[in-house]
Formats: sequence, C-alpha cells, structure tokens
Amino acid sequence: MRNVGNNMGVLTSFGVIGIVGMIILPMHPVLLDVLLAFNIAMAVIIMLMTMFTTDILQFSVFPTLLLIATLFRLGLNVSSTRLILSQGSAGEIISAFGGFVTGDNYVVGAIIFVIIVVIQFIVITSGAGRVAEVAARFTLDAMPGKQMSIDADLNAGMLTEQEAGLRRLNLQREADFYGSMDGASKFVKGDAVAGIVIVIINFIGGIAIFVGQKGIPFSEAMQLFGVLTIGDGLVSQVPALLISVASGILVTRSATGVDFGSELSKQLLSIPKAIGITSIVLLALGLIPALPSLPFMIFAGISGLLAYFLTEEAKQNESTAKAVAAKPVSEVEREPESMVRYIQVEPLEIEIGYGLIALADASSGGDLLDRIAAVRRQNATEMGIIVQPIRIRDNLQLPADRYAIKIRGNEIASGEVLHNHYLVMDPGNVKIDIKGKDTVEPAFGLPAVWVDEKQKDKAEMLGYTIVDPTTVMVTHMNEVIRKHSHELMGRQEVKSLLDMVKEKHGAVVDELIPDLLTVGEVQKVLQNLLREQVPVRDLVTILETLADFAANTKDAEILTEYVRHRIGRTIVKPYLSEKGSLDVITIHPQIEQEIYENIQKSFQGSFPAISPDLNTGILERLDKLQKDSALKNIKPVVLASPRIRSPFKRLIEMTFPDLPVISLNEIPNSIEIEGLGMVKINDN
Repeated sequence: MRNVGNNMGVLTSFGVIGIVGMIILPMHPVLLDVLLAFNIAMAVIIMLMTMFTTDILQFSVFPTLLLIATLFRLGLNVSSTRLILSQGSAGEIISAFGGFVTGDNYVVGAIIFVIIVVIQFIVITSGAGRVAEVAARFTLDAMPGKQMSIDADLNAGMLTEQEAGLRRLNLQREADFYGSMDGASKFVKGDAVAGIVIVIINFIGGIAIFVGQKGIPFSEAMQLFGVLTIGDGLVSQVPALLISVASGILVTRSATGVDFGSELSKQLLSIPKAIGITSIVLLALGLIPALPSLPFMIFAGISGLLAYFLTEEAKQNESTAKAVAAKPVSEVEREPESMVRYIQVEPLEIEIGYGLIALADASSGGDLLDRIAAVRRQNATEMGIIVQPIRIRDNLQLPADRYAIKIRGNEIASGEVLHNHYLVMDPGNVKIDIKGKDTVEPAFGLPAVWVDEKQKDKAEMLGYTIVDPTTVMVTHMNEVIRKHSHELMGRQEVKSLLDMVKEKHGAVVDELIPDLLTVGEVQKVLQNLLREQVPVRDLVTILETLADFAANTKDAEILTEYVRHRIGRTIVKPYLSEKGSLDVITIHPQIEQEIYENIQKSFQGSFPAISPDLNTGILERLDKLQKDSALKNIKPVVLASPRIRSPFKRLIEMTFPDLPVISLNEIPNSIEIEGLGMVKINDN
C-alpha cells in the first residue's frame, strides 16, 4: 500500500492520459462495463468522504478531483456513444440500467432522466456554486483580519514562528479552495448540459443510422435506442448527482471538528421537547379519516419513544452533574493545578486601560499589534537585539486612558493617551496656541496638547507636529526598550544570537565558547555595550575581539573596552555633526589622574572614590558645558582616556544618563575632533 501511495502521482498522470485516449480510441463493451462500475464506486467514495471530513482542508483536492471526474464521465459518454451508434449495444450495465428504470416504457425513463438532470443542474449545483461564491468572497474579505489575529498571537507569544506560518498557509489554502470550488461548479453545470445533448444525439442518431442504413423497423429502433440512451444517461448522471451532492455538502459544512453524522445526531436530537411535539402532531394527522393512519401512527410511536428516551437521558445527566457538584471538594477527583503560569513573568509587557483596548483590536481598525511587531524588527535592525514577543494585557485597575510598560513584572514607565485624539507638539518648543488638553509627551517629556479631530486641521496649518495615540505609545515603548535593552539581553537571547552567528561563522563561536568564555560572560559584555546604547549588530567582530583577549582576562569591564576599541566607528557614528566632525567635552589631565588613582572595583564594575567636592565640581562643570552646547543646538560627547572611561561614565550616569562618554582610541583617525570645553578643577 505504501508503494501505491508513493506512485500515485505517476498512476494519476497515466489515468488522465487514458481518459483522453477513451475519447479517441474505440473501447470494448466489457472494458466499458468495468470503467462504468469504477465511476460509480468513485462517486460513492467521494460523497462519503465529504460526510466524514471534519475540515475542508482535509479534502482540499476536491475541486481538481471534480474536474477529473467530470472529464472521466465525458470520456465514458463518448465511448458509450460510439458503441451505441456503431453496434446498437453498449455493454451490460447500460442495458441493465435502461431496462430496469424504463421497464416497458422508455418515455418514463426519459422523464426520470430529465428529473435527475434538473435536480442536479438547478437545485444542487446552482446552490453549491452560490455558496462557494459567497464563501470565497467572505473568506477573502476576512483574510486581513485573520492574518492580523495570527500576528497578534505570534507577538503575544501564543504561537511559534512555525505555528504562525502553518496557520497562514492554511488560511491561504482555505481561500484558494473556495475560489476553486466557485469555478469547479461550472464544470458540473456543463456536464449536465453535455449529458442531455449526448442522450439526444444517441437517440436521434441511433434511430437514423439503424433505420436508414441497416433497415430495422422504426418502432423497434425507437424501443432499442430509447432503452440504451436512457441507460447511458442514467449511468453517467447518477455518479454526477452523487458528486454534486458531495460538493454541496463540502461547501455548506462549517469547521466543527466532527464529521457530519456526529454533528447531525448531536444537534438534531439535542431538544427532546421538539421531537415529542412532533410525535403529537403525527398522531393527530393519523386520526384524520381522510389520511392513511398506519404510516403516521408508526412514526408517531417512533418519535414518541425517541423523545422519552432522550428526556430520561437528559434527566440522568442532570442528576449526575448535581451529585458531582454537591460532592465535597475533597472527594472530587481532580488533577493537581499547575502553578507554573502564576510564577512566570514576561520579559516585556504593556498594560492598557479599557479605553485603549480599541487600539489593539484589529477589527476596530487598531494597528497597535502591527506597530509593536515593527518596533521589534527595528530594534533587531538598529541595535542587534532580539526582543521577545511583547504581551499586551488589559488592566481594569488602570485609568481608562492610561498604559503601563513593564519589564519582568515591574513597571518601568507609564503614560496617558486619548483615543480618537491627536497629540500636538511644537518643533520649536514654544507654547502651543491651540485649544485642547495640556499634557507631556511621555517618551521625551516635551510639552504637548491633546486635540480632537476638529482641531487637527488647524494644528496642521499652524505647523505643529501631530501624532496619533498609537504612535505615542509605540514611540514611548521604543525608547524604553533602548534604555533598558541591557535588561532584555538574557542568556536565552544571547544563545539565540550565538546560534545565528554559528550558522555562517562557526569557527569564532567554537573557539570562544565554552573554552574561553561562558554564555553568561559573553552576556555581561553585551549588556555593558547596550547599557551605553552601543549596538551589538556586528556580533562577529565582538566575538572575535573576545576570542583575542579572553585568554588574558575574564574581566567583563576590560573585555568591553577592548570591544569598544574594535567597533569604534559604530560607536562614534551617531554623534557626528552634519559636517562629519565630533564635538567633544574634554577632561583636564589632573582630574583624569585623580580619578585613575582612586578607582575601586566592585561587583558592579569600577567606580572612582573621589571627594564629594571634586564630584560636585565635575557635575556642575558638565552641566554648564552641556547647557551651552544645547543653546548652539549641539549634542556633545565626553572624551576621556581609555583607562578612566568606564569609571567616569559610572560617575556621571546618575546625573547625565544620556551623555555619552567615549575614549580617544574609539575615534577613527579620519574624524575631526572639535572641542567645546574642558572639565577643570575650580573652574566656574
């Protein structure tokens, strides 16, 4: 059987070629009988398959199979027509069908044949075609929403990439199936028309040939060809009717997960009261004198017994449920409840008030899920970090228009957005002269105003920056990810990055891990880089640098400085001015020496233990220089010697978290340096 399945493609190809051969080449009556029996068997199998499938995709080959079955029937019609017109006989099956149905009157057989064709053509095929057409239209219309739902489940972590891909594929296959069924129904209509035409040709042509050429009496020819043509038509149209019914069943079934028979019995027998009333109605009809009482009485009794047994079964199930409900909790057998989900925390999640749910609802036009997916891609592209799927939860304890961003269960940032409003900001940081609700932009702390749709056009004419609520949330979340990217760089994320690098640069990973460094030690270096907003996209260079120096030291801080030296262009690039120079604030050598002589190591890294006066003086001087630079619209960096760069950054990061500190050996020789001032002792 396995060999047959493996070779089915070859057998099918020869079968289709054989169908074409049937149309061209003459066929022996015995072979025609075999193929007619096969045609009937295949029609029965196809109809039963549609009744036992639980999902349309289990029989997605049906439209193509319908075309081949139709072509096969037409080939049989041509072969039988050739035999009827040439020999006046077409095998035993056609003769048996014609004689059994027509009896002694072929007119009755003709009427039955026409009725079957009408049922197939007008009732079943037209209805199935219309259902397939509507289903195809609705499936295509619903595809964007279903695809967004799949993306939402993927972003929420409810699906893996493989599961999401499989769902998208099944969604596309479902749309293709209904579209194909809409076209395949035209084959059945054409087959019915062709059947009528072939019957007429057989009847008229056979009489003309055998009366005119072979000289048999007209009445005998009428009887002979009446039986043969009706038999031929019935043999071909009965399987066609079965397949038409199968197509109707398939397109009208909904995906319930059970076969048609189980679904029918479950739903048809679900209300015993309806069956009991039916029994009473049938009994009343049986008591009417003008109607035969026996048939109605029989079915009244059957339906009454069925209603009784179903009612008793329902009562028994209800009493069992009550007994289980009344049982003490200790006596009820239950599986131990899993506590895992209660102790798990999400790496990153957003909680939203009920007034913001529409932003995440794709059916209401919300695109928050798509925008979050874009943020994950953006951080992967720009920072080289893998942001795990971001879960969105509704929190009724939050105010309606408020949201909170959490990292590992702890709230990191929050904000307020107004649905169906727009956030208006002035690029020049002046007071906004427009009516609305004053607020502060959550990501950068800029003054802003929430306005409704009516005020939006006015704000645009005044040249203000206008942002929709979703963009406000996404921008805030993106800034939170950037500032806390080192917290999101866990060992699992590092392992994923290493596996990615290993696919093309396996040598560097094999050399470094586990002989020189562990995954955790590589993680610390990457976290140190991300803590100062240094992208880790060039992971190959980072790992090669670690492999070069890890044999000499395992100190993550020292290794980080080695890496910074190697990726200096990447570090300096965001801070270059429009003309390509680097605006820096330098540190007086005396301060550098003082810091270097007082560096102390801790588990958090190196930190300068200098006097409070010196510490205050450094911070005040930096504050003055930074404000002077801001007036000139310049964003400076602090230039320090390599030996104190890291300790100096820790010294000022609490007061100036966004002020970058770079060392001289991180600046490429081709970049010009422009000094903005120097941090000096006793310099006000």
